[in-house]
Amino acid sequence: MDASETSFTHIKPMDTEFTEGGLRDFFVYRDLGIAKATGGKVVAQLVRANRAPEAGTGWHVHEADFHIVYMLKGWARFMYEDQETLVSAGDCVHQRPGIRHFLFDYSLDMEYLEVVGPAQFTSIGVSGPCAVPSPGKWKQS
Repeated sequence: MDASETSFTHIKPMDTEFTEGGLRDFFVYRDLGIAKATGGKVVAQLVRANRAPEAGTGWHVHEADFHIVYMLKGWARFMYEDQETLVSAGDCVHQRPGIRHFLFDYSLDMEYLEVVGPAQFTSIGVSGPCAVPSPGKWKQS
C-alpha cells in the first residue's frame, strides 16, 4: 500500500460514537476512521460490552489476513482451538488467519481495540474442537 492509496485522519473521542449494528449484538462498536482512510484495507474499531454474556460468539473463524485484539479495559475469556485463554487489560492477541475461536465470557467493563485487514472481514460459524467452559470462572473486576 503506498501513500497515495491512503489519507490522513485524526479521530478524537467525540468525533464518533459507540453504535450497535456490528458483528455481535451484545457489543457496541466505535469506528476510528481507518477503513475509510485505507480504502478498505484495514479497519480499526473499539469494541465494548453492551450487556452481560449469554451464549457468547459460538465457534467461528474470520476470513481476514490480519487480526489483532488489544484489551483496553476488563477481560474476556476465549477458546482458541482447544486452549482456554484469559485476555486482560494490556494483553494483545494476534488471531492467525483461520484460527477457530469462541469468546464465551467477559467482564461488563470490557473494551478492546480491534484491528483487522481487510476492513470488510467475515465471520463463519464452524464446529469446535472441544467443549467450552461455563462462564463465571473469573469474577468481574
